[in-house]
Formats: sequence, structure tokens, C-alpha cells
Amino acid sequence: MTLNQLLYFQTIAKYEHFRQASIELNLSQPSLSLSISSLEEELGLPLFERYGRNVRLTKYGEIFLDHVNTILQQCDFAKEHMKQLASNRGHIDIAYVFPLANHYVPNLVRRFLQTKGNENITFSFHQSHTSDMIEGLKSGKYDVIFGSYVEHEPDISFFPILHQELVVIVSNNHELAHCSSIDIDILEQYPIIGYDHGSGLGRKIEKFYHSKSLHPKIICESPDENSIAALVAEEFGIALVANVDCLKNHAVRILPLKGEDLYHTVYVAHRKNYYHIPSIEHFIQFIQATKNSIPS
Repeated sequence: MTLNQLLYFQTIAKYEHFRQASIELNLSQPSLSLSISSLEEELGLPLFERYGRNVRLTKYGEIFLDHVNTILQQCDFAKEHMKQLASNRGHIDIAYVFPLANHYVPNLVRRFLQTKGNENITFSFHQSHTSDMIEGLKSGKYDVIFGSYVEHEPDISFFPILHQELVVIVSNNHELAHCSSIDIDILEQYPIIGYDHGSGLGRKIEKFYHSKSLHPKIICESPDENSIAALVAEEFGIALVANVDCLKNHAVRILPLKGEDLYHTVYVAHRKNYYHIPSIEHFIQFIQATKNSIPS
């Protein structure tokens, strides 16, 4: 059974006449008759019966027509959907690490949609850890992701977009709150609220501690700066975190590290050598063009 056969059947049912249907389809009448006979043989049921010079549907043909109408309508919907995706009305699935949810991603997407020609593009938003997003990118679940750089991923292109300074935060009532900056060794003297060890920042900070031969007392882990800062504000401990805007929403003091030039880089990533619909290509180009112009 082919889509052409379904279209032929639908057209004959419409005109109730093989000759008129053949004219509509620009197909010879013998070829049309042969195609319908083959379809009836495959189904094992008669679809038409003669009625003078015309034909009419059998009761089996009427049942089959309901199915055919649905199938061909879905084909039309699918074709139109694909045309939309190939145009500037496409859809983009993006995923990002939790810290970018507060401002960076909403602001980036809003600015992109305000750019002429992008008004009709739609988005789906997802939040996750970098490792999960990489798998989603490779499986096709996501089109573009924002997170940490991952080594040994030759089929993925990474482009740096943000550089975030790592700072120490303490509660406003903490004994270190009066300091303008602190030494890295201080981190061994107080309970630490850390990032999830499986996150990109969690792994980066763990490597940093190791490089400095530090053994801080990490009492708990959290996924993002919002949750970490909330715990620090309630005096559960102090934390080494990326200096992002959401820290200002909490009762914490932000303290630079003395003599340390410590930054976390956020990357945008997408698949290499892979066909992207125009809307995705435009979005990637927009991100690269606005690099570092949107605060995190």
C-alpha cells in the first residue's frame, strides 16, 4: 500500500468516476484501475461497486475512506510542519545549567525574538547538569545547550560565552563579613556549602582544592547559586561560588579571593557537522554575536 494508492482511492471516491479521477490525477484510466485493483487485492475487500457509468463505495470502502482521509490529512499536517521548521518559524529545544535560568537565558531569548525575522520562532526550555545535557544533545533531544566544557567530545562544538569570577560568600552576620577579601586557606576553617559534585562547577572547584592541597569540610551540596546562597544566608556555612546576579537577592557578603585569578567559563554547545534548521543556525549566530553582552 502506497500513499499514491490512498490518494487515487480518495479521488475516485470524491468523483465516483474513474475517468474524472484520472483527469484530476493526470493518470491514465487503465493505470488507475490497475492500482485500485491491486489495493483491493492487498486489503482482501472490494472498495467500489459499479453503478451505471459511475462507481460508489462499498460499505468497506466507506470505512476505509475514513482512515484514508485521516492519513492524508496527517501527511498534509506533517508537510506543513516541516515547511515551518525549515522557515523562520522553527522550534528550538535548549537546555542550560541552573545558574543561567535567573537572567541570562530569559534575557538572551527575549532579545533574539525581538530581532527582525525571529518573531515566530518558538522555544522549549530545560534545566539540567552538563553531563545530562551532553547526552541530550547527542541524542537529538536538545538543539543547543549552555554549560561547562566537556573533554573528549569530538562531535560537539563548544564556544565560550561567559566568564564568571569565583568568590566566597558568607552570611551578613558572619565573622568574616567585615573583610574586603580573604585568603584561600580560610576555606579550611569553616563548614563549606558546595556544588553538586557531578556538576561542571563542582568538578572544577574540587580540582582547584586539590591543586592547592586544601581539604575543606563540605557539609552539604546544592545544585546552584540560589540554593547555596540561601543556606549561607542562614549560616549553615560559607561557600565558593560563581559571582552571578542572583547572589544579590540573598543576605550574603561577596568576598574576592586574595591573589587568585579564578574563573568559571560557560559555553554554548551544539553538534558539529549536523544539519540545523535555519532558526537554530540564526540562534547560534546570535549567541556568538552577543557574547558577554548579557549578564548572567
